[in-house]
Amino acid sequence: MADVLAEHNELIPVLNRFGIRLGVGNQTLLTICEAHDLNPEFILTVLNVYLDDSYTPDSALQMFDTGLIADYFHCTVENYIDVLVPNIEKHLNAFIALSGSENRELSMLRSLFIQFSERMTGYLQRMANDEDDDLPDDLLHDLKIILIKHLAQEYNQNLAYATIFSVHSLEKDLAAHNRLRNRVLRPKLNELDHNGMSELRLSIAEEHNHSRNGVTDRSLTNRETEILRLIVQGRTSKEIAEELVISHNTVLTHRKNIIAKTGIKTVSGLTFYCIRNGLISL
Repeated sequence: MADVLAEHNELIPVLNRFGIRLGVGNQTLLTICEAHDLNPEFILTVLNVYLDDSYTPDSALQMFDTGLIADYFHCTVENYIDVLVPNIEKHLNAFIALSGSENRELSMLRSLFIQFSERMTGYLQRMANDEDDDLPDDLLHDLKIILIKHLAQEYNQNLAYATIFSVHSLEKDLAAHNRLRNRVLRPKLNELDHNGMSELRLSIAEEHNHSRNGVTDRSLTNRETEILRLIVQGRTSKEIAEELVISHNTVLTHRKNIIAKTGIKTVSGLTFYCIRNGLISL
């Protein structure tokens, strides 16, 4: 097991969710599972989905009961709230403290992270109330893009990298979590009766992968800049179309171009972009 973890560090937090900690020595996964009273087949399935984008468990699903799957998904989201999100916050706070805590630009960056953190916490709370919702990884994506592309270069580069790395680690974990849902949870849901489905929905919620377009260095056109200002003012696409006397489809095309050029998807992130580039003022 030690050799696997040395080569694939991203599996360490996954095993932590099963209660398996570092210091595994020369033990095999089977030995560790026996010591912790764990299901080795289920853990192997989870690890394989994390490591292989194309892996599908198929017949192995029959061996896993509803409670086992529900417990893992619940522990995963709790791990995000208690460990991975605070890890991002720790690095971000250090970056801001050493780069100028009174800086307006960095204050906006902190606000963007606070929004993400609150939405993640709300996601966990809604799971307990049997409500479906999406994991808020759009704000996480925007936080990373802003750090990479839109911050002034004089800031502390090492701490910026540490923040970006911690954000990227959570992004990868969320992507694997989505794959687990589609390849382990969804097929299992198809086998459950009403009571079994209710049990699962107490511990997990709907989420999906957000495809990410490549970020370019192209500048916004005058029309795109005009529409961007209206977007951050809270105008809808229909309202923008009426004000600029253009079609609704044209506005949607411009919005797609703005996202492709800035790499930012949320209004909060686009507001940061506008202020950072002098397109609007506070």
